[in-house]
Amino acid sequence: QVQLVESGGGLVQAGGSLRLSCAASGRTFGNTHIGWFRQAPGKEREFIAQITWRSNTLYADSVKGRFTISRDDNKNTVYLQMNSLKLEDTAVYYCAATSTAFSRAPQSYNYWGQGTQVTVSS
Repeated sequence: QVQLVESGGGLVQAGGSLRLSCAASGRTFGNTHIGWFRQAPGKEREFIAQITWRSNTLYADSVKGRFTISRDDNKNTVYLQMNSLKLEDTAVYYCAATSTAFSRAPQSYNYWGQGTQVTVSS
């Protein structure tokens, strides 16, 4: 069992930055791959990025070069640094845990946080 809690969302102007955090507790965090997803109203949940337990990373094309995922196993926390934010980045952002490396599919993630709202304004 893994418990995940996201934080760091908020309102930001286009072009600005935010850093989201995903704090994990429960089973061994160091062996778990963590992904970030987002869901905008009326849209399906979208894969953003994953970091494996070895800190290998995978990104969606829509955020590559703007977002950076990282992890601090000493703090059991994964971060998503979001730069050059666009209006279309507005969504609820979720972190999730999986045993499948390099997976973009939400159904392969077993544990989810409650989400944090990110709103980008013009």
